[in-house]
Amino acid sequence: MLKDSLLLVISLLFVVSMLAMLSNKLRISYPIFLVIAGLGISTIPGIPQIRLDPNFVFIIFLPPLLYSAAWYTSWREFWRMRRPINLLAFGLVLLTATAVAYVAHYLIPNFPLALGFLLGGIVSPPDAIAATSVLENLKVPKRIVTILEGESLVNDASSLIIFRFALAALVTGKFVAWKAGWDFLMVVFMGILIGLVIAHIVYAIHRWLPTTATINTAITLISPYLMYIAAEHFHYSGVLAVVSGGLFLSFRSHDVFDYNSRLQSVSVWNVVVFLLNGVVFILIGLQLPGIVRGLGEYSLRAAIGYGVLISLVAILVRLAWVYPGAYLPRLLSKRIRTTEIRPGKRQVFIIGWSGMRGVVSLASALAIPITLAGGDAFPHRNLILCITFIVILVTLVFQGLTLPWIIRWLRIEADENEEEQQLSLRLRLTRTVLQHIDTQYDHESTSIEAFRQLKARYQRMADMAGQKLNSEDQQEKTPDYLPAYKKLLLELVQIQRQELSQLRNGDEFSDELLRSKEFELDLEEAQYNRR
Repeated sequence: MLKDSLLLVISLLFVVSMLAMLSNKLRISYPIFLVIAGLGISTIPGIPQIRLDPNFVFIIFLPPLLYSAAWYTSWREFWRMRRPINLLAFGLVLLTATAVAYVAHYLIPNFPLALGFLLGGIVSPPDAIAATSVLENLKVPKRIVTILEGESLVNDASSLIIFRFALAALVTGKFVAWKAGWDFLMVVFMGILIGLVIAHIVYAIHRWLPTTATINTAITLISPYLMYIAAEHFHYSGVLAVVSGGLFLSFRSHDVFDYNSRLQSVSVWNVVVFLLNGVVFILIGLQLPGIVRGLGEYSLRAAIGYGVLISLVAILVRLAWVYPGAYLPRLLSKRIRTTEIRPGKRQVFIIGWSGMRGVVSLASALAIPITLAGGDAFPHRNLILCITFIVILVTLVFQGLTLPWIIRWLRIEADENEEEQQLSLRLRLTRTVLQHIDTQYDHESTSIEAFRQLKARYQRMADMAGQKLNSEDQQEKTPDYLPAYKKLLLELVQIQRQELSQLRNGDEFSDELLRSKEFELDLEEAQYNRR
């Protein structure tokens, strides 16, 4: 049994890696491609049915994925965009859940309103990965990316809270509005508090204990699970615990990590997040046969019709919300008009169109109990599962595939001052270096050749950055030799690699020394490619 399960996991990881390569070749965002591929694989005769355990998703997959998203989110930008983020993560989630609840109640026969709110809580949160993975290789304004990433960090918590309240009302038959509101505030506040407390403990470990790069990386992998499980144990929001803790540790990471810890942890986390995302999205596609078989009294055609209509409701509600959310506060507040840049209508539309659903919605649907408290079968459970899958499929595939085309059609471009900021930063750092050399090594920089060349190198970097910044047309002032110069630098790295490869066949140098030099060349090549 253990051997079969291990083989299945390894096979999934291998399939995910192969399909990800194919998605890169086809230039399709890999979450979209993996869902479609999983759907296709599930129709192959003889494929074993894989049941996605919701607890497995919430405990194994969700903490590291949320933690990684929080780690790469700028706290400064997150706080600056807190108003639009909160409007989407709380206001839009509540509005979507309400709209879906009433539409489902009147659309589906014998579908009570409480069950509609349960369905609304399931399908209301956009996925934390899908939108950012689609936008990853597209040039869009930083504001759009920040809002979408910030929304995805918080909306899972708000939707899961709605789901819990609706489920509790259905199972127990009781719902008290004021108590639900108080419980909501406690779940949010205590979830954030638990995450910050654990984050401070982890911060103290990183900073004051004699850790190594390997230990630091291991602790970063353990931390999100500690935050999530601790908060959920006391019935508070594990999602907000992970998000708040991740944002705090990310903000303070420069205080506790040396270069080796950063390089190692980034490499490890890139692999972990890629594999977890890949497995989750392909598992979504593999769920269809079991969901269809469980429809029972409903025909597949009717379930598809309900799912498509609920998908349209979710899409239209988001589009209807983003424009008032973007412009109405500006009309009501002078402070917002003076401190915030007016968002363009095309940018607002991109935010509205980026509402792809994903794994949290499916895991929430699967978490619905099979029976009620009295032992009766949970009403419409299989239909809710099917509708959820269709909403994920419609929003993820349809919106995800059309999003790049819409961005190009609307001519959405990255911020114009992004390159200017890069040049300003480079100029600032090189001037700091030159000032240090002049004050601390003035004699050496004039009398010793190595010091003189090093100063000249930074002086050239400062001159080039200054020329670009002072130029009205940066393209015209960019030196013509730079592409050829970069090509030469990369060729020199490859020549050294070839020589290292030949030296491995002899006994002149140790393997440890050759590997060390190869690592230096890896860093050098990465630096050149980044430029």
